[in-house]
Amino acid sequence: MHRIVFVALMAAAFCGPVFAADAAKTQVMLVGTYHFSNPGKDLNNVKAVDVLAAERQRELGKVTTALAKFAPTQVAVEWPAQVVKERYAQFRDGKLPESRNEVVQLGFRLARERGLQTVHGLDVEGDFPFEAVVNWASEHGRRSEIEAMLAGGAKEVAHISALQEQTTIGGVLRDLNSRESIGRNHAFYPPMLTMGAGEDQPGVKLLSSWYTRNLAICARLLQEIKPGDRVVVFYGQGHIHLLQQCLQEQAGVQLVDPLKFLADT
Repeated sequence: MHRIVFVALMAAAFCGPVFAADAAKTQVMLVGTYHFSNPGKDLNNVKAVDVLAAERQRELGKVTTALAKFAPTQVAVEWPAQVVKERYAQFRDGKLPESRNEVVQLGFRLARERGLQTVHGLDVEGDFPFEAVVNWASEHGRRSEIEAMLAGGAKEVAHISALQEQTTIGGVLRDLNSRESIGRNHAFYPPMLTMGAGEDQPGVKLLSSWYTRNLAICARLLQEIKPGDRVVVFYGQGHIHLLQQCLQEQAGVQLVDPLKFLADT
């Protein structure tokens, strides 16, 4: 009993001001995105429309205006911190080369709209040892399960690719940030724990790597925010489930649903 009380007191002592019980909560809006510039780094990749086209720029303007109503005091994005520091400064000075990347088209644009001097880069490198999982599944008669998972992912990507031709960028973002879509994306990962046996656990290694990367991203965010902040975070939709989970476990953080602001975009 005494040990439990001690641990509780120590936890309270080392929690930063963000988590103080009597402090204003930090409001965080996670906006799941797809890759506008299609770098081809995922298992399945969206075929992106040209967001620099005039009509798409107008759509992005509406998204920016809508999210600005949240009155964010900070913006965070899916690039490393040093890259963001250099490129956002260039962007604000009108010196950044034209870019289709969602970091620029969503994150930098919103930050400039709000007159923010800085943008936070949260991204970290992460290993994704998927080939080992595929090899194990093939050797144990379970390759069809992997193929079914990949087919499900391809179906989701095809849906987003097609949706771009049917609606606005705001409409695509609304779809991506629905609870159902986020859940379908994350559903790829939990079954990985069944891919292995005994000392050979490739599924555990893959899932551990994925969770570790997302915890590191979440940690960088938590280390930047302070009580009363209103933060918009733009990140690939595949990360949103775990980032939501991480932030929901922080007593000083309140998640804000982006759909409330994207409704008219």
